[in-house]
Amino acid sequence: MANTSGTQSAAKLQKTLGLWHIIIIGLAYIQPMTLFDTFGLVSEESHYHVPTSYIIALIAILFTSISYGHMIRRYPSSGSAYTYAQKSIHPNVGFMVGWSSWLDYLLSPMVNIILAVIYLEALFPEINHWVWVIGLTAFMTAVNLRGAKFVANFNSIIVFIQLAVVAYFTWMVYSLLESGVNADGTLVNAKYQLWSLEPFWNELTQIGPLITGATLLCFSFTGFDSLSSLAEETKDTEKTLPKAIFLTALIAGVIFIISTYFMQIYFPNDPKTYFEDVAATQPDILQAVGGAAFKTVVLYFAIVTVMASGISAHAGVSRLMYVMGRDGVINKKIFGHISPKNFTPSYNILIVGAVALTAGFMDLDIVISMISFGALTAFTFVNLSVISRYALRDGRTKNMKDIFSFVVIPLLGFISIFAMWLEIEETALKFGLWWAMFGILYLGYKTKGFKHPAPQHNEFDDSH
Repeated sequence: MANTSGTQSAAKLQKTLGLWHIIIIGLAYIQPMTLFDTFGLVSEESHYHVPTSYIIALIAILFTSISYGHMIRRYPSSGSAYTYAQKSIHPNVGFMVGWSSWLDYLLSPMVNIILAVIYLEALFPEINHWVWVIGLTAFMTAVNLRGAKFVANFNSIIVFIQLAVVAYFTWMVYSLLESGVNADGTLVNAKYQLWSLEPFWNELTQIGPLITGATLLCFSFTGFDSLSSLAEETKDTEKTLPKAIFLTALIAGVIFIISTYFMQIYFPNDPKTYFEDVAATQPDILQAVGGAAFKTVVLYFAIVTVMASGISAHAGVSRLMYVMGRDGVINKKIFGHISPKNFTPSYNILIVGAVALTAGFMDLDIVISMISFGALTAFTFVNLSVISRYALRDGRTKNMKDIFSFVVIPLLGFISIFAMWLEIEETALKFGLWWAMFGILYLGYKTKGFKHPAPQHNEFDDSH
């Protein structure tokens, strides 16, 4: 990695992460227990077919994860979708993808602060929420300043306990259903029966609402793509990271589908009849299934889990900002700095922490919808980058294996993501387009009226 004298620290990111370190960071970011938080919103949007929306989202994510793998092998950079589009399509396109991804990544730590505050307010309603916002943000920032491997080790035990909680909760729901009980009282004449396929599909199912639900669930999977931002801290990057990204998405998707299948049977109707706030359903779900004591214990732990997710999200966005700073598209002295002590982009970590403090003013459903714009932008252009780089520029279309790998799979990924664009919420689209407009104006300034391409770090040889 090149160093720019006088503008950037001589310190560099260090390769300390293995396969399971990456998967743990990814699962912590995705946060398996997030299915309790999004269930109400997605049930409402999908017309009570949450597991089907998860299947649609997972298919799109798995296609896209394969595209991420191809691009990581070609460009093992922490810049993720920003670098891939920059090098494979055009520097200006790369900047806009990075700018949009920045919105997604920058808001993700904020979501976890909001969730933690929701749980803490349910437990301690008398305490002002700003106490939690400030304290949790400071903790999240401090952990990230210690480095990526510390983040992975901190998160590992939290992930395993999360998986145990989800498994135990799912077993409890199954046991209730097997005994003939659901949230309405009884399964006799209920909309959904145990082992029925109707939670996935019935005669009233509509594709549009299912895809709208899947679009919201992009939020649930955003951890898988952020792993690409750890490319410069991963051992044997080209082999380890593509495998870790695919496995992270697959593991999370299977957990989500199985658990929400039983949840949908248990809560078969309008979520407003079961939950006080459909945008923050975890406390009510835990109370309904496990009782007050179970809810209290899990909520205490849920505070830890969302912080683990926030810490991973914090790590991802600070690395994206580092690569954009190193390129010089944003201030190199600030954003391109690496701490010589802990080998972390320390200035970026502090900036992200400052932004996370605005969680005290934001509503969860609005932030989640805004995140979907940045996520869909990144996913779209990673798939297009594979086609541009391998099929068009490198000419890898001379046999069926290459055509399948570098045209068919990314094209399927693109089509899957495009279907989600058609169903994106209006608020997310409006805010995202405003954000993109500011990006275009800044790019015009940076390129002197688009007379020059956006600056980029000459780290890779594009000639092969």
